[in-house]
Amino acid sequence: MWKSSCRRVAAPALVAAIAAVSWCAPVWAVATENDPSANDQPAVWTPKELQFTYQGFTTHYTCDGLRDKVKSMLLQLGARKDDLKVYETPCAGDPNRPDPFPGVRIKMNVLQPATDAKSAGAQTVPARWEKVDLLKGEAGINAAGECELLEQVKQKVLPLFATRNIDLQATCVPHQLQASGTRLRVEVLITDQKKNAADEQASAAEAR
Repeated sequence: MWKSSCRRVAAPALVAAIAAVSWCAPVWAVATENDPSANDQPAVWTPKELQFTYQGFTTHYTCDGLRDKVKSMLLQLGARKDDLKVYETPCAGDPNRPDPFPGVRIKMNVLQPATDAKSAGAQTVPARWEKVDLLKGEAGINAAGECELLEQVKQKVLPLFATRNIDLQATCVPHQLQASGTRLRVEVLITDQKKNAADEQASAAEAR
């Protein structure tokens, strides 16, 4: 149990009392706020699969357009790049024209905290909680055009990842674009995939 090392101090004046309270503040609380390692979280790669079908009234995508959009978002959210698979489902008509119900099949590995019994014995990787903005660089009408997709990503895709502090702002009105600061920001577990790959190659070379 943590115990305060604060000593009781007589404070005849209000200023002295405030000083005494400030002096007694737990040092660990300040250190945590200023310590970047507080966001560190050992994690394990976990396989996930999803059949995702987009349904929108205002914005429509071609089959390969939705595939590219979803793949980009998955990489932003920290899906492992080396084995990420996003397949478009067959289009109902001309593949070069927007499809009424485009879809994708997703196979990927994502990071989950190495804190439960299921992760026991699995190889862990160093990870950190990082805020991701899925519409970074987009604003106004351009961002509003992604409104319906963001709602469906939050509902169907984000549950596959370890997330916290989800911030969705989306006012989706059928057949209208509301330029009202549409966004989806979320904290997810991220790792330096290039560095980890280099470390694994170095370890394999040493084992030979």
